[in-house]
Amino acid sequence: MESAFRRGAREGLRDFLPISVGLLPWAMVTGIAMRSIGLSEIESLGMNLLVYAGTAQLGALPLIAAGAPLWLIMLTALALNLRFVIFSAAIAPVFHDSSFARRLASSYLLVDGVFAVGADKLLQADDPHWRWGYYIAPSAFNWCVWQVFTALGIFGAEFMPRDWSLEFMVTIALMVMVLPMVRTRPMLVAALAGGLGAVLLRGLPLRLGVVAGIAVGIAAGFAAEHWQQRGARS
Repeated sequence: MESAFRRGAREGLRDFLPISVGLLPWAMVTGIAMRSIGLSEIESLGMNLLVYAGTAQLGALPLIAAGAPLWLIMLTALALNLRFVIFSAAIAPVFHDSSFARRLASSYLLVDGVFAVGADKLLQADDPHWRWGYYIAPSAFNWCVWQVFTALGIFGAEFMPRDWSLEFMVTIALMVMVLPMVRTRPMLVAALAGGLGAVLLRGLPLRLGVVAGIAVGIAAGFAAEHWQQRGARS
């Protein structure tokens, strides 16, 4: 009889594979971007292993290239990764009986796509072995794909044609992962307000427009949720 872990791993991979295609151009563009600002191959690979967060990497690279202060680079990366605090809190019950080492590995491997496609199933499942398989299999697969294709971008940056428009493909990949999360009105309001705010405030000094847009989105989302709950009570 097949183990619960294997069943969970197989189902997790099956659910995640359709959106994993978007990782390929995103990872390659991240690798190319790291090389384009002057990082060496070793520095780029090291950043990719330590940070392992494409949005934060792409957001921090222009600041690194511009010689921005370290506090601003760190603040931007933290702001871009704030969503993972929410993701982690949402699926924390899944790991309440896990060891510290397993929880630490899970936090490092947490990505948008796995959360988007699997959070509901993870929270509804009762078998801890099935839950672990369902989470760790697509998470480890995502990590391997990201490292391999980022490395291709890093070592192939000098040979990549400039007219491939990979940046636009990254935008599409991000939209594919974000859309499944926009299931409620507060989340939709937060996404629209954050995106519009980042565009309108893009002229701020030190490239603070992205950070300001994130703050606008969070505030708008909380406000929309408050009004929705208030309307439901009245």
